[in-house]
Amino acid sequence: MELAVLLFKKVIVMLIFLAVGVVCHKTKLVTAEGNKSITNIAMYVFTPMMILVSFDQEFSLELLAGLFVTMGISLLGFLVTVVLTYLLIRKKGLGGKENPDCIIERFSAIYSNCGFMGIPLAEALFGDVGVFYITAFHSVFMLLVWTHGVYLITGDSKEISMKKVLLNPSIIATFLGIILFSIGFKYPPIVLSAMTSMKNAVAPLAMIIAGVTISQSDILSAIKSPQLYWTCAVKLVVVPAALTLIMTPLFSYFGVDKTALFTTVLAFSCPCATMGTMMAIRFDKNAEKASQLFALSTVLSVVTMPMIIFLQSLL
Repeated sequence: MELAVLLFKKVIVMLIFLAVGVVCHKTKLVTAEGNKSITNIAMYVFTPMMILVSFDQEFSLELLAGLFVTMGISLLGFLVTVVLTYLLIRKKGLGGKENPDCIIERFSAIYSNCGFMGIPLAEALFGDVGVFYITAFHSVFMLLVWTHGVYLITGDSKEISMKKVLLNPSIIATFLGIILFSIGFKYPPIVLSAMTSMKNAVAPLAMIIAGVTISQSDILSAIKSPQLYWTCAVKLVVVPAALTLIMTPLFSYFGVDKTALFTTVLAFSCPCATMGTMMAIRFDKNAEKASQLFALSTVLSVVTMPMIIFLQSLL
């Protein structure tokens, strides 16, 4: 219960940052083009710095093993998520009507905002150890989103790009972090201080970006759409609750670190990824629908994420 309350407080703080982003866009303080530039800074500079700082710990075989175990758990979790999503989000939507945006809804229900929202929340709840473990999830996420995710959106395996996976700044930071952690490398204090300052800026920056993105979407239409609520229910409640009930007792029995389990479930319970909108734009799909799912799920996650963590704490 304590962890769920703490998460609720942290999500409220992030919601305030999000509201700042909405105001910044409405007052034209941040334009759509400006938001792209801020996103690039957050994605290519600040988030990798947060990952590198999380690896600045005393070497431990237990931590290193936990990292690879988390990758395995994440992969299994994605497998369950894909199966559930394909079963629950169909080409015929609610009421038996044709659902032309089925693939966008499936993509949004499978892939979460584990980078911009999950990593800062893991850091707030569990410190650098939380970020250490959630980077393992994020690595699996990046591998799948540029393979399965691209194939899901396009239906064409030729569009899959392993280069995008390997050259992603967060993936590079993760592998570099593992190497530096394994050899016991320590950053000079002044360098670590600068990196920590950038790490601390990730949460507000990420949610301001989200706020600007939400401000550009038609949130009123999203509120009126039963199909969007159903997709959000699958993403925020059904899938993470199922994973919690399956994975927590199973992996606890085998002695998997509790922080690794909590961060993995936390990552799966995050709202829809901004990647859905980016993929939709790139491959000429319904970007407006992806944007609405991102907006609605982000707002609803204020309630659903603490619920999922509370459920996990009971097991």
